[in-house]
This record gives sequence, C-alpha cells and structure tokens, in this order.
Amino acid sequence: MPLITGSGKPYGLRWRSNTFFIISTVAIGLFTDLFLYGLVVPILPFILQDRIGVPHNEVQTYTSVLLACYAGASVIFSLPAGIIADKLPARQLPFLVGLVALLASTVLLSFGQTIAVLAVARILQGMSAAVVWTIGMALVMDTVGSDKLGITIGSIFSFISVGELVSPILGGIVYEKAGSNAVFGMGFGLLVVDFLMRLVLIEKKVAARYGKEDDDQQEEEEDDEEADEESPLMGKKVNLEEWRIKKEQPKWVKLFPIVFCLKNPRLLTAQVVAFTQATIIAVFDATIPTEAQDLFGFNSLKAGILFAPLVLPYLLLGPLAGRGVDKFGVKFAAVGGFGYLIIPLLLLRIPHEGGKSEIIKFSAFLALSGLGLAFISAPSLVEASYVVENYHKANKDFFGEQGPYAQLYAINSIFFCLGLTVGPLVSGTLRDQIGYGNMSAVIAGMCFLVSVLSLIYLGGPPCFLRKRTRR
Repeated sequence: MPLITGSGKPYGLRWRSNTFFIISTVAIGLFTDLFLYGLVVPILPFILQDRIGVPHNEVQTYTSVLLACYAGASVIFSLPAGIIADKLPARQLPFLVGLVALLASTVLLSFGQTIAVLAVARILQGMSAAVVWTIGMALVMDTVGSDKLGITIGSIFSFISVGELVSPILGGIVYEKAGSNAVFGMGFGLLVVDFLMRLVLIEKKVAARYGKEDDDQQEEEEDDEEADEESPLMGKKVNLEEWRIKKEQPKWVKLFPIVFCLKNPRLLTAQVVAFTQATIIAVFDATIPTEAQDLFGFNSLKAGILFAPLVLPYLLLGPLAGRGVDKFGVKFAAVGGFGYLIIPLLLLRIPHEGGKSEIIKFSAFLALSGLGLAFISAPSLVEASYVVENYHKANKDFFGEQGPYAQLYAINSIFFCLGLTVGPLVSGTLRDQIGYGNMSAVIAGMCFLVSVLSLIYLGGPPCFLRKRTRR
C-alpha cells in the first residue's frame, strides 16, 4: 500500500510512476537475476567439492543436475506466472514475490550443506527468473507500448549484459580470495537495491487512478499520429478486421487466450527466433571456456575474461540495434542479424592451438559474433508484442482490458529457457563428436534456416510472396 499524502495521492507519485524509473526498475530486476545466475554457475563445482564433499568424478554430473533444476523451474513456472499476472489488477505484487524467491534461493545457496538444499535453491532461482522475465517484460509493454519497444528492449539488454559479463569474473576472483560468503554478500547487497525499487514503483495504470497524467503521453500521442499509419513495424495501416476472433471458442481457449494467438505464424516464428537466440548464447557459454582451455591452456579466470569481446559489442550496440527495429521493422534486423552470424560462426573454425596471434583471432571472431547478437536481441519480443497487441485491440471482450501480455512473455520465457537448456547439451555433444569447428558450422546452418523463416514470416510476408489482387 503506497503512503498517502494529505491530498489523497501517494508520496512521490510523479517520479515513482515515471517511465524512466519503471524501465530502470525492470532493468535492475533482470540485471540482478542474470548477475546472481552468472555469480553462482562458475563456483558451483567448487561449492560441491569444498563445502559438500562431492567426489571429483561426480562434480560434473551434479553440476549439470543443478543447472537443469534452474532451467526446468523457469520453463514450468513461466506460464502460471503469466496467467496470474494477467488476472491481477496490478503487476507489482507478483514482481515482488519473484524477488522473495530469489532472496530465499540466495540464502540457501550461501549456507546449504546438502545436494537437496542446493537443488531447492536452484529451483527457487528458476522460479524467480520466470517471474522477473515474464512480469518485467509485461511491465515494459504496459509502460512504453509497442512503438518504442525495440529501443527499450535493446537498451535494457545492453545494461543487463554487464551483469552477464562481470559476474562470472567477480564470482571466480572473490571465491578464490574470500570464499563463498563474500560472493553471496555481493548478491545480498544487490537484492536490497532491487527490493526497494520494486517496492516503491507505481505502475502507469495505478497512477492514472489518482488522476496523474503520463508525462510522456502527449509526446507519445504526437509520435503515434506521425507513425500510426505508416510505421515500419506495421508496414501499412492495420485493418483490425483481419485480427477478429470468432466468439465461439472452447472454454480452455477462453481460460488461456494466448493459445489462440499461437496459431499465427508470425508469433510462432518470433518464438523460434527467441529459442535460437538463447541457443546461440548458451552455445557460447558452454563451449568458450573448454575451447579456450584446450587451445590456449586458459584457466577459469582467463576464460571468463574471454567473454568480454563477445559481450561488449552487445552492450554498446544494443540500443542502436533496438532503434533500428523500431525504425526499419523486425524483418530487417532478424534476417540481417541471423544471416550475418553465419560468417563469424564459420570463421571460428580457423583458430587453432597457439599463442598470441591465435588468441587475437579467436577474440576477434567472438567480437564479430557479439555484433550479430546485438541485432537479434529485440525482434522476437517486438514482433510477438505487435501480433498480440493487434489481437487485443480487435478483441477486447475476448482478452479483457489488460490483455494477455504477461502470458505472452511467459511463452517467450519458456522458449528462451528451452534454448538455454538445449544449447549446452547439443553443443557439448557436437563438440565431442565432430569438433568445435564443425559444431560452429552446424549452428551457422541453424542461423541460415531461422534467417529464411524470418524473411518469410516476421513482419508479414515479403513483397515477392504477397498475394497480388487482380484489377
């Protein structure tokens, strides 16, 4: 319950419901999730050995099980989190509950003395991830709408990639110098900041109940007047009749209306893009350390630093790539991004055992890959949001006033987490069976297929595939 002033309005209503503050709160939430994930993963094998006494030959097995607990929980709890969030009048409560799960997870990881306790901790961490990504993305959509979603997502992903970059390095250094308590101490400090921001946040629709007009509303309306009919995302003026849903639908469809939307090939392709994006990220996460060790004899710290060339282009170019999606549409970014990634993935076949020159080659090709990752970060969410937004506008009675956006981002989270799960398994098997270079070529082939699918379906069919009407 927000503190109320004498005028009947919550204290700090203006800044607490400000667009920048809401987006910053979501970004901090996602940053915390990724930071704690990256902080824990590199030290899990050492926790298993040093604290619990797991034999060395069983460490890899238990590490894989604990990673699977996280990914599995994220997949299982994403859709329930989305359904609950869409039923509630505001998203703040489930957003806070997700943080409570993350706090409990961090406590258990910090002090747990058995495999079972660590497994529960990883499940809670996966639950929190499901909530923060599902509710967080729905909050972003509620706040900025679809027209500015590309640049917003690009900016958020650039910021949170810092957590992904520095947390493994920090985790390894701090664990080695001061132990696991110091590692989790950093996590607790970040959780306090995250909790306070989520607690004071006031959503736009809640602020509207107190008569506060959105500071950005007039500017957005002016932008909408200019962009509504000919925005690149839409391609042409939207005919809502094309998005009408027949009223006669089974009860289960009415309970889970997002299921109907999944019949749309554009939305399905957007989920394939999310799955592939996550798979590529997971492939790099799973194979860079082992390949660096085999080729260059790197230890865990040097292997962690090797992620910098991959993530830095993502960090610097994310907002620019997101703006490109808003300006030129999702087709351009997805087709170009996945098509471009084929090149550095094939080039990663070149580096071999050696010294400084081979390390430079490997780092350069990772940097080129990071550039491609920047361009494929926004298309999935932007396209999915646009499709569901049109269904919602055309069928308010079917979807309700709030719409199924949290359910949508739950589905997106499921596909993304599946990619994070499949990526390490597939890449590890391929690397063992056919080598790192050939594994990269297989991933390049997957990028080609997704680039073709994006050309055909994302943003609607290209001009040469559209049906021509006879005069």
